[in-house]
Amino acid sequence: MVSRRPNSQRSTPVSEPTVAEATDSIYASLRANNADIDAHIAALKAALAREGVEQAVFDPTRLAQNNRSGRKLMQAYFRQRGVSVRFSAS
Repeated sequence: MVSRRPNSQRSTPVSEPTVAEATDSIYASLRANNADIDAHIAALKAALAREGVEQAVFDPTRLAQNNRSGRKLMQAYFRQRGVSVRFSAS
């Protein structure tokens, strides 16, 4: 029989990204032609819930398509995945 330590005593804690880290990974994904974007959105959604934040805030100058159409498309895509997005004033 193998004995295991309880979850609270495991030696390697799993690091969960903060909202800022998840947002940065989304910027990187957008620059990389949306590579793994859904996984990054899920991580952002979890980080928002952990930190009690209602909306993700993005800087429009860091987006690949910084026009109204691109921002609205991004908002719709994130909204379908349960994340509310707003853009900071430039």
